[in-house]
Amino acid sequence: MGRQNSIRLFSYSGIEVRLHWFWFFAAVYEIQARAGLYSSIFWNILEYLALFLIVTLHEFGHALACRQVGGRANRILLWPFGGVAYVDPPPRPGATLWSIAAGPLVNVALLPILFIAVSAAKSAGWPSQLRDAFTLLLSVSQINLLLLVFNILPAYPLDGGQILRSLLWFVLGRARSLMVAAVFGLFGVGAFIVWAISKQNVWLGLIAIYMGMNCWGGFKHAQQLLQMAKMPRRNGYTCPTCNTAPPIGQYWRCSQCGQSFDTFETGAVCPNCKSQFPATQCLDCGRQHALPAWTSTSLAPHFSNT
Repeated sequence: MGRQNSIRLFSYSGIEVRLHWFWFFAAVYEIQARAGLYSSIFWNILEYLALFLIVTLHEFGHALACRQVGGRANRILLWPFGGVAYVDPPPRPGATLWSIAAGPLVNVALLPILFIAVSAAKSAGWPSQLRDAFTLLLSVSQINLLLLVFNILPAYPLDGGQILRSLLWFVLGRARSLMVAAVFGLFGVGAFIVWAISKQNVWLGLIAIYMGMNCWGGFKHAQQLLQMAKMPRRNGYTCPTCNTAPPIGQYWRCSQCGQSFDTFETGAVCPNCKSQFPATQCLDCGRQHALPAWTSTSLAPHFSNT
């Protein structure tokens, strides 16, 4: 889902919102599927646009919360299955939990607003005088509720599954919590497949495939994290972001000559082509820091106790 397959809509607070090109085909399908609900297709279009407005607000909840805890979030992609906020919170369970939970909380905040709006419209006689407008408002309220319920299902990679993973992280650690959530998510995939077959719904089937691919990817990533946890670690260095000591070994590759080397052993200099690297990537959390920052972080507790 790269930039080449999407168009830029707008940018807010440094967060770019893009629309996947396949969204237009899905929009045509969904609008036609709900034809007859309104007196004019114009209202169907408004309903579909309202759906993606809610999705966009939901994804901004993720992105802004991620930034609030010191993470990185600069892109949102809207596509047929909803939206994806590209968030990279600090590798801590609390930070990850808030970044994920903030999305559904946006839908929770919309519940009373839409309920009051529907009640006021009903009291004003909209059901008989402005039937299309009332139907739209009622549909938007129902859509927001359905999105909330769907997203908090405890099936990875839905928000509910990722919230479950974040809570387990406090007890089981980063790798095992991801593995449990991914395995649990596979049961959710099975349920979606059964649901899709019983309803003969193509979209539910596609969602099941998407969830299954993410669950498998999460499972493989958890295995990698467990393998990394068993690696011997180098004393005297600590990642400033995740406070993890780097592994000992030639796990860093020179971008100039392709040579693998241990950047902490060579002082961030490739032993083959002598290229100097201003930043070293943490293999555990993916963040990059200058080599002196790794040393100062590990020495800071020592100085504070003297």
